[in-house]
Amino acid sequence: MDTKPVTANTKSVVNESEQIQLAIQMIKLGARLQLLESQTTLSRERLIKLYKELKGVSPPKGMLPFSTDWFLTWQPNIHASIFYNIYKFMLDYTDVTGIQAIIKAYSLYLQQVDQQDEDAEPVLSMTRAWTLVRFVESKMLKLQSCNCCGGSFIVNAYDLNHKYVCNLCHVPSRAGKTKKAKELTYKVVSMSA
Repeated sequence: MDTKPVTANTKSVVNESEQIQLAIQMIKLGARLQLLESQTTLSRERLIKLYKELKGVSPPKGMLPFSTDWFLTWQPNIHASIFYNIYKFMLDYTDVTGIQAIIKAYSLYLQQVDQQDEDAEPVLSMTRAWTLVRFVESKMLKLQSCNCCGGSFIVNAYDLNHKYVCNLCHVPSRAGKTKKAKELTYKVVSMSA
């Protein structure tokens, strides 16, 4: 029986297969093309082709989020904090690291914030979750405990957070007053009438 030794070509085929599987996982979770390019070794053309095959449309164009401000507003802050606490738990108590930790934490986040409307986009996208991790790693954002409930929330690393109170304990007056919230209230009222 003729068995061939594992060569560099065989390893590159296996590596390419792993890269494709990683890209597929991220595309299914809603990752943008720039995230796919930074986390895999696949070519841009290959990623676009894979994205079109899985989603049926071209990947969205445009820049990635580049400001920490989005993560500090009321609803996004709550969702970012949920995700980052799951991610931190993964790093602290499992052997999962890097993009795999982000993927697993994001999957758990999606389970926790189960959307009632299946067509609705989650508040925190996969790309924003990845960006959040990068912002925390670069010390632009950090986790801070709430003085009231003790939960850990994402805050600006350069703000004074000595007596921090989270957005759940001190709900802003405009919270929940979006057009979408009004439509949902209208649906509930009309269904009960």
